[in-house]
Amino acid sequence: MPVADSCPPAHLRPSPSRRADRDAWQTAAACAGLPPRVVFSKKAKEAAPALRACARCAVRSACEEAVAPAENWFDGVCGGRLWRSGRPVAVPTHLAPAAGTPSVPTSASTLRGGLLG
Repeated sequence: MPVADSCPPAHLRPSPSRRADRDAWQTAAACAGLPPRVVFSKKAKEAAPALRACARCAVRSACEEAVAPAENWFDGVCGGRLWRSGRPVAVPTHLAPAAGTPSVPTSASTLRGGLLG
């Protein structure tokens, strides 16, 4: 009995160059050299280096679009925010990136009034 090939036909697979383009944001990410325990931490104190990296990252939008943290119960830092179970988490002011960095909630009132309505 022949064994079915588990891979899709060649015409349905993304070409290596398209796959590389789609994932290029990962190598350009400011957090690329950080340990996974920092990037995927649920705790603001442990995630602070990733939040600081995110503040100066040129691919924040591409990261958030690709990861879709709110749709995937994501834990960690993505798109300039700390996420826990797909929800943005308040970051204490003393751990937040430098002033003027958008998209990083710094208190529960920010979350209630803005991100979580």
